Order: sequence, then structure tokens, then C-alpha cells
Amino acid sequence: MEKRIFGIILTLLGIAGLVMAAMEFANGVGNNREIRTTIVYGVLGAVFFFAGIGLIRSTKEIKKHDEEMV
Repeated sequence: MEKRIFGIILTLLGIAGLVMAAMEFANGVGNNREIRTTIVYGVLGAVFFFAGIGLIRSTKEIKKHDEEMV
């Protein structure tokens, strides 16, 4: 269960990074520093997003004898 929660947190952070990269790109990339910032937001966002999705998909729910599967 803890891995699944961590996966959700990573996915949300990834989405936030991708949105920030999109906003930077939409505002217009001008100088070299802004280009690097946009690339860093995009790459880190993608890494966090896909790591979170992978962690969620690979984590299986363990059913206890007194609980129902969700």
C-alpha cells in the first residue's frame, strides 16, 4: 500500500513538472537559461510521471482474510 501511495505522489509531481514545462514553453523561450529551465522541468516531470505510473502498475493489492479486494 505504501508503494502505491508513493507512486501516486510521484505521478502527481510528474504532472506538475510537465505542466510547468508547458507553461514555460507557452510563455516563450528566449534566452539560454529559460531554455534549460524548460528542459529540466520537462525531463524531471516525465521521469517522475512514468516512474509513478510504473510503480502503481507493478504494485499488487494483497488481500487479507477479513478484507475485500478494492
